[in-house]
Amino acid sequence: MPRHKTLPDEAVLEAALKLLHSKGPEALTFAGLAQACGLAAATLVQRFGSKVHLKQAALLYAWDRLDEKTAQLAARASRTPEGAIDLLVALSGDYGGIESYAEGLLILREDLRDPLLRARGARWRAVLVGVLDACLAKQSDGQAGLGQLMASQWQGSLAWWGFEPKCSIADQVGCDLRHFMAALQHRRMGA
Repeated sequence: MPRHKTLPDEAVLEAALKLLHSKGPEALTFAGLAQACGLAAATLVQRFGSKVHLKQAALLYAWDRLDEKTAQLAARASRTPEGAIDLLVALSGDYGGIESYAEGLLILREDLRDPLLRARGARWRAVLVGVLDACLAKQSDGQAGLGQLMASQWQGSLAWWGFEPKCSIADQVGCDLRHFMAALQHRRMGA
């Protein structure tokens, strides 16, 4: 009887994420993952139980990684508007080109369908907005919500870039967010 391979969950979930990003959510099957990571499909079924639980585990792992990256970037970000922009530009760099971005939207759909994953997204947003609020504190004159507005502007910038990807996503996000901050500054000075 051949010896069974072992692989830590992290490596299996990393392979699952690669499969999700390269071939889409429907490609994440036990057979496909078995081929990608070298474990038997039956072993994967024993670990994760169902395709739904496998997908959820992979996406929770992705949220864990995003939480870690956000924390690292937030710790380095200067507490200035430019620091907020740098943080969001750095978070945007993971999307890659338009094909990768489009595949990411299919994965986002999976997050939105699952209450546990939606809750993870909401927690991440709260942390991100808190960091942005800290970076924009001097701009806001004590008015709450500027971090949420900037996060919303960022998400809009990402979406609009998808229709006309004329430059890198990081360049587009940086340009759009600098225009946003300039408009806020102009409005503040005019008021």
